[in-house]
Amino acid sequence: MEILWFLLALCMLAAVVGPFALRRRGGIRQVAPGSPDAADPDTYGFARQEELDIRMPGPDQDLLDVLDVVQGTQEWRAASQLLSGTPKEGEVRWQRVQAFAGAASLELAQRPGVGGSWLRKWRAESPKDAGGAAVHAEFLVQQAWRSSTAGTDDFRIILEEARTVVGEAALLAPGDPVPYLVELAAARGLGYSHEEFDQLWAKIIDRAPAHMGAHIAALHFWCEKWHGSREEADRFATAAATRAPQGSLLAALPLFALYEHLPEVNLVRGFYRSQAVTKAVEGALFAVHSARPDDPMLAHVRHLLVLFLVRMERWSEAMNQLVHIDGHVGALPWTESSDPAAEYTVYRALAVAGYEANGGSPATLPR
Repeated sequence: MEILWFLLALCMLAAVVGPFALRRRGGIRQVAPGSPDAADPDTYGFARQEELDIRMPGPDQDLLDVLDVVQGTQEWRAASQLLSGTPKEGEVRWQRVQAFAGAASLELAQRPGVGGSWLRKWRAESPKDAGGAAVHAEFLVQQAWRSSTAGTDDFRIILEEARTVVGEAALLAPGDPVPYLVELAAARGLGYSHEEFDQLWAKIIDRAPAHMGAHIAALHFWCEKWHGSREEADRFATAAATRAPQGSLLAALPLFALYEHLPEVNLVRGFYRSQAVTKAVEGALFAVHSARPDDPMLAHVRHLLVLFLVRMERWSEAMNQLVHIDGHVGALPWTESSDPAAEYTVYRALAVAGYEANGGSPATLPR
């Protein structure tokens, strides 16, 4: 019996360490940082780890400019103006609401009782502002997940308050799907029944049937670790991908479903070369190639592709994704780490090492 346990332990160790150990095939050899042989991000025009922006998945200069003003002056009006000028039917409004709420939440964490005062002033001075109500609701959701433990009384109390503010935001902007997108995270935390969740999802689909951000948020509910199963999550993702309109990134949703159900320790040799993984990755690559270059959700798909392409040892394709997203790491899978920039940098270094070990160089990398 001891022998069996010993062999199992060896398999688990190999599965965890394997991707980062010396590789005979592909010729990847890790070296110490600062070594003459270490990959230099400057060589490829990549940002250094300390320069990576963890707030967003990709660039949004208007948002960054407004965030600088709001956080520098603690005045909310620039944020309100930006949201009022952002179309409610697209993806950008949802991302900006999340960014403003996240900024206020992080400020409060850094300066308890003081940080994020601009959001409190926004709600107090302009209670009928639909953008302010949406940001407030999302702020409460982020606070619940960040400052309390799922299932506790504090957690439920904050999410119940968020749900109340969602209702206010929805009344202030009847055609806006964003308040209901905020409620998706509350529904997951509060444990909506499947029937209750379907009713919420119907409101979103009526307003934004091809909203990629909404589908990613809803997918979490159907995952095995929350209120569904692997089969239900796969079914939800596959159905969305099948009915996706031409050029929609919904064709990449099965890759997100696969990511949500990755084994913590992979004991299956060749898992990342399996048909299931290959099919999901190819679907995501097809979606990326078919999407508009300015699709605000494109960066989300590219970030997740980097993780899978590196693990599949498809170095050149991983590098092609990195060229488009480098500089911003505010997306899955990096945001699930306590240090998103460090996690991203590890995968980027592996991609560079694999690319160079197979004859690649900055000169051969298409831009």
